[in-house]
Amino acid sequence: MSFEFSKSVDATGLTCPEPVMMLHSAVRDAKAGEVLRVIATDPSTQKDIAHFCEFLGHQLISSTSENDTFVFLIKKKCT
Repeated sequence: MSFEFSKSVDATGLTCPEPVMMLHSAVRDAKAGEVLRVIATDPSTQKDIAHFCEFLGHQLISSTSENDTFVFLIKKKCT
């Protein structure tokens, strides 16, 4: 399944909590239903972004990893 994203957050090289803070800022600026892509290299983002989505009600569409890079697709909740 393929999703198009409207915004991308490049958090490569950053460590906790910076990737989630950048995602939070991007989600705040996004419209309801928009899909955001996050690229990160900090392994803790796997857990942190999943918890962020669960806590705030956004949908974690996918979480993949390749060569120590993690890519997440997040759909902003519709209010």
